[in-house]
Amino acid sequence: MTPTDSPLNSPAAQRFPVVVVGAGPAGLTVGSVLRAAGVDCLVLETESRSFIEHRPRAGVIEEWAVRGLERRGLARNLLERAQVHGECEFRFGGERYRFRYAELSGRHHFVYPQQFLVADLVHEYADVRGGEIRFGVRDVRLHGLESGRPSVSYICAESGERRLVECDFVAGCDGARGVTRAAMPPQRVRVARYDYGVGWLALLAEAPPSSDCVVFGMHRRGFAGHMQRSPEVTRYYLQCPPGDDPGNWPHERVWAELRERLGAAGAPPLTEGRLIERRVLDMHNYVVEPMAFGRLFLAGDAAHLTAPIAAKGMNLALHDAFLLGDGLVARLTKGDDSALAGYSATCLARVWDYQEFSQWLSEVYHGTAAGDPYRAGTALARLRRLFDSPVAAAAFAEQYIGTRTTG
Repeated sequence: MTPTDSPLNSPAAQRFPVVVVGAGPAGLTVGSVLRAAGVDCLVLETESRSFIEHRPRAGVIEEWAVRGLERRGLARNLLERAQVHGECEFRFGGERYRFRYAELSGRHHFVYPQQFLVADLVHEYADVRGGEIRFGVRDVRLHGLESGRPSVSYICAESGERRLVECDFVAGCDGARGVTRAAMPPQRVRVARYDYGVGWLALLAEAPPSSDCVVFGMHRRGFAGHMQRSPEVTRYYLQCPPGDDPGNWPHERVWAELRERLGAAGAPPLTEGRLIERRVLDMHNYVVEPMAFGRLFLAGDAAHLTAPIAAKGMNLALHDAFLLGDGLVARLTKGDDSALAGYSATCLARVWDYQEFSQWLSEVYHGTAAGDPYRAGTALARLRRLFDSPVAAAAFAEQYIGTRTTG
């Protein structure tokens, strides 16, 4: 069945003004914005509630995104529990260099693991605001997206039956491998892709952080990163070949490489612990243009993937969700479709800004290990400029914290 076919053999349809596919940060934020405005919606999620509330993902949220959540009544736990960071540290050439971006930008990062935010958003959407959500659904299909009466069908986890839901709009928030991006006709959209040619071994360690801030290590053996997730758990990254097998990285090898790549004069020793997650991420990006087709609007990773090089992915998802939620409310409660008409262009301005910054930062992180003296030399020049030029430092701080207005 193609995405625009009429569903067959379906029972009588339910109806919601909006169906949201995907219960990640973007989908749950859209749903919560709609419910706060009195608009009914249905969220469909393939995983269980317990799974999405415990799945470890990103944890760095920019201050503008936190304030956006706060204005919508979605940040109470975050503001009470998150760590606030205003500095990071670069280590290269055996030395440590502190970069105090809060002093330069007047803004901070909030460190709050994504699974905590998702748990907060599920509670707010479903338990507090009374939003409808179906977990464990299978075989989600989209129908009639270019018509005035689109619909979504899915197989119910409890009954095993196919259910049909009619709606006015579909919000596609189901990530990089979801069905909503696949429903965009190839002849009507452009997908721009970029492959960095490197992998990152993503690690979670049951170990207290070894620094009071995020640490980036640039080393001839490859990049390494240290990011606090909680007082007991630390996220580490190690550059590795794309497609590498996590089994190639036993406990002893991981900690030896982290000690080597994050080593610097005066740096405290790493606090080691049991590795509770090991997976390889191939560093690549894509952008779908436009982010809308008929009555379908994409948000988050369904529309654009940003490798975790600059910790921008969850922030972009929230930016999309704020704009989409507000645009849907304006259309459904006031008949004003101006925000939806401009949704894709407004989102993409920030998306491309963050994509460019991630590409620039990738050369800083990976250039010294490229095996190319030219790339290594230019990477070190970029690093030195951050600490030699106040203008360069201010520009980096602006992009790192996401304060530049892009629409």
